Amino acid sequence: MLDPKYIREHAEEVKENCHWRNVKVDVDAWLKADAERLELMRVVEELRANRNAVAEKMKSATPEERPNLIEEGKRLKDELAVKESSLEPLDSAWKAGLMAFPNLTHPDSPKDLKEEGSKEVRVVGEVVQLEKPLDHVALAEKYDLIDFNRGAKVAGAKFYFLKHEAAILEQALTRYAFDYLTKEGFIPISTPDVARDEVLLGTGYQPRGPETQIYSLEGTDLSLVGTAEIPLGGYHKDEVLDASTLPLKYVGLSHCFRTEAGSYGKESYGLYRVHQFTKIEMFVFCTPEQSEALHAELIRHEENLFKSLNIPFRVLDICSGDLGGPAYRKYDLEAWMWGRNDGKGDWGEVTSASNCTDFQARRLNVRFKNEEGNMEFAHTLNGTAFAISRALIALLENNQQSDGTIEIPTPLIPYCGFSKIG
Repeated sequence: MLDPKYIREHAEEVKENCHWRNVKVDVDAWLKADAERLELMRVVEELRANRNAVAEKMKSATPEERPNLIEEGKRLKDELAVKESSLEPLDSAWKAGLMAFPNLTHPDSPKDLKEEGSKEVRVVGEVVQLEKPLDHVALAEKYDLIDFNRGAKVAGAKFYFLKHEAAILEQALTRYAFDYLTKEGFIPISTPDVARDEVLLGTGYQPRGPETQIYSLEGTDLSLVGTAEIPLGGYHKDEVLDASTLPLKYVGLSHCFRTEAGSYGKESYGLYRVHQFTKIEMFVFCTPEQSEALHAELIRHEENLFKSLNIPFRVLDICSGDLGGPAYRKYDLEAWMWGRNDGKGDWGEVTSASNCTDFQARRLNVRFKNEEGNMEFAHTLNGTAFAISRALIALLENNQQSDGTIEIPTPLIPYCGFSKIG
C-alpha cells in the first residue's frame, strides 16, 4: 500500500496515477475520511491523557477531592468508550480505502490505459520457419504427451495429465531452473500451496469476491496460491530483517491454482490458460537502493533461461494500465508460439518481472533498520523463472523439427536422459 502521508501531500499526483493505472479510487473521499480519523484519534488520545491525569491525581487526593475526581474519571471513561467505538468502524473503512490504491508508477513506464500500449524493448532469437508447424496440442496428441480429456474427466475443464516425456520435462525444467538460480545466489524453497487471506491481501491479491481469480477454502481463512510470490512474500511477514543480509534472494517451487474466470478465448488453447500448473518463481527482499539493479538482474535471468532453450522471445516494458496493483514497473517476456493467431503464430506471455518497491512490504510489515538506525520498509521484487505449462508450449513448438521430431535443448538433456521426442 502507499504511505498515507504521501497521499495527503501529493493528492493530485496520486489521482493522476490512479487514472493511468486504470484503478477507480475516490481520492477526495479517502482524504476526507483520513482527516476525520486523524481528528477522532486526536480526541481519543486527549481523553486518554486526561483520564490518566485524573488517575494520577487520585493517588495523592484528599478525601474532599476524591468524589469530584471519581466523577470526572467516570465521565472521561464513558466519553472515551463512545469515541473509541466510533473510531473502530472509521479506522476499518480508512484501511480498506487505503488498500484500494495501486502502487506508484516508474516515470519511464509507458503511459497507456490499454495493454497494447506496452513497449517492445528487444527481440531475442529468430523464429525458425517450418512448412507446417504443429501447435503443442497436436504435438502432444502425436506423441501422447498430454491428456486433456482424462484431465477434464477427473478434475474438470482446463485440467490435464502430463505423460511420458512431458512429465519428465516438467521435472527437468524445475531442476534446471533451481540449479541455475542457486548458483546465482538464490535460496531454494518449496512453498505451501495454501496461504492465509491476509497474506494474499498483503501481496496484492484479492482472495474473495466476484473479481477474484483465487480458489478459496470454504470455512477457513485459507486460499490456494496462484503463484509462489504469495507464500514467499509472506515468508518474512511482521519481521525486521538484518540489513547486512540484504538482498535476500529466494527461488520458490509451488503449484499454482487459478480460476481463470472469463478467460476462455481462442488464445487460451491447450496449456496456455489452465487451472493448475507448476511454477518456479524468483522473489527478493532488499533495500530501496538495491531494487532497481535487482529488477534488471531478474530480467537477465529470465532471458538467459529462455535463450538456453532455443526459444525466441521479445521483452515488453508493460504500460501503466496493465501493471496490476503492486508493480511499480514490470517487464514481460513473450515467447513465440505457433498455436496462437489461428495457427499463424504470435507472441505469448511466459514470464513477468516486477519491482513492487515498498508496496507489499507495507502491507506485510516487513522492515529493516537502516544505517542511521531508523526503521524502513523493505522493497520486494518477483520474477518468473518457468511457469511450466507455458514453458512447455514454447519449448515443444519452437524445438519441433521438419521431420516431425522434437529436439530437447542441450541444457535439459542431462536432466531428461533423452535428446529427442519421436
